[in-house]
Amino acid sequence: MTASEQKTTHFGNQTVAEDAKAGLVHGVFTNVASKYDVMNDAMSLGIHRLWKDAMMDWLAPQNGQHLLDVAGGTGDISFRFLKRAPKAHATVFDMTQSMLDEGRLRPEAVAQADRLEWICGDAMALPFADNSFDVYTISFGIRNVTRIPDAIAEAYRVLKPGGRFMVLEFSQIPNPALQWVYDRYSFNIIPPMGKIIANDRDSYQYLVESIRKFPDQENFAAMIRTAGFQNVKYRNLTMGIAALHSGWKI
Repeated sequence: MTASEQKTTHFGNQTVAEDAKAGLVHGVFTNVASKYDVMNDAMSLGIHRLWKDAMMDWLAPQNGQHLLDVAGGTGDISFRFLKRAPKAHATVFDMTQSMLDEGRLRPEAVAQADRLEWICGDAMALPFADNSFDVYTISFGIRNVTRIPDAIAEAYRVLKPGGRFMVLEFSQIPNPALQWVYDRYSFNIIPPMGKIIANDRDSYQYLVESIRKFPDQENFAAMIRTAGFQNVKYRNLTMGIAALHSGWKI
């Protein structure tokens, strides 16, 4: 393939070679791993915890289920899942080993060790057999995937018939005036906050930019339907700053 034929994608507001994006994203999360949970609280004023609880409310975990939590990072979603379904099992899957390592140190990980697995790998090429999981979740991670349709297709493949696909992701506020205010906060406050708390402005500049590149609610729902999921729905959270997307493998 010649340079002119090389596929490109976005890395925040930058245009990069498609095969380079995963390494760049890996670098971002390696850099912020030790401060990731602290920064989540600071950036969202703790509201991300309510969003994750809302995800669990809609998901309604059941004992006996096996969850695959992709881009699971330090385990937030898996811990919540197992708290609500003490006889379930969760696999935390992430491309960044340092994020998984941080998660293993959390008290919840120690308490639930017999029901947890931690695996490092690529969301676009999951190392699992077809029809392996009852639930697939991905929280604030799918916008970082190089080829989002490939990740959704992999989710469909590894879910059992009757399995549930659920995404929690930053989205678009339907009100333009409120979106403008939120943009000012995101671009002017979050990167400097990243510098102060995590000593890494650039990574949080990328994370803010990546949100603006992600499809809006209707377009992302259409991508989920295209992958074969049925009964696809979404719910806005905090006026659309984030959204929950749900689909079923029927």
